[in-house]
Amino acid sequence: MLYMCYGVDGPEGAERRGIARDEHFAYLDKHADILVLGGATLADADDTRTGSLLIINVPDRAAADAFADGEPLRRAGVFQSYTVSRMRRGQWNPEAAPKTAEGA
Repeated sequence: MLYMCYGVDGPEGAERRGIARDEHFAYLDKHADILVLGGATLADADDTRTGSLLIINVPDRAAADAFADGEPLRRAGVFQSYTVSRMRRGQWNPEAAPKTAEGA
């Protein structure tokens, strides 16, 4: 089942994100087998990070919550709000995705 884990940064998000960054990426590497898509959400005007979105494929809600509870950015207090929601894969067009992280 697909789950979306969506966190919105709090006022100290940038500072706390920097502290937990390496652990966050190690956690994502450790869970590469369930990570479908992930990335930072950005401000419209520039590349300021405003949050994080991770889509994972796990067997059930308990597994989704366990993943979300262990996420280092969340544990570090980066987010002012965090949502875990089950979702259905609708349209799927990976060919339309940008070739780079910056969207080019």
